[in-house]
Amino acid sequence: MSGAIHVLNGPNLNRLGTREPEIYGATTLAEIEALCHEAAGPRALLFRQSNAEYQLIDWIHQAIDDNAAAIIINPAGLTFTSVPIMDALKMFRGTVIELHITNIHRREAVYHTSLVSKVVTAVIAGLGPQGYRTAVEAACRMTG
Repeated sequence: MSGAIHVLNGPNLNRLGTREPEIYGATTLAEIEALCHEAAGPRALLFRQSNAEYQLIDWIHQAIDDNAAAIIINPAGLTFTSVPIMDALKMFRGTVIELHITNIHRREAVYHTSLVSKVVTAVIAGLGPQGYRTAVEAACRMTG
């Protein structure tokens, strides 16, 4: 499958670089986007962020309708609460990679149970911003 890779980012990730840098680091979301495009090479890649759950769901639906090859999603806080995002991801037939900048399993208990993990192809957590590069490279390899 050679369709586009959709990289979707959830709430508060637009604040990367200034939000709790001791936890999330100093890298901005714009820098992460550039890293993703570099990792994708000639592969089409859409990179988006929203603080609104419904917008992420609409973008998942768009990936379905566009026959995207892969979705890389960092649902942020919605990881642990959003049945609608989980349900939307279940409809996508391509590769889905759940991504977290931090290792959610080393954090407070509220971050230990991902609803999204139950329906994705793979999970990457704890690699910092470089996890995005790893996810894009993996998505490219997994989808041809």
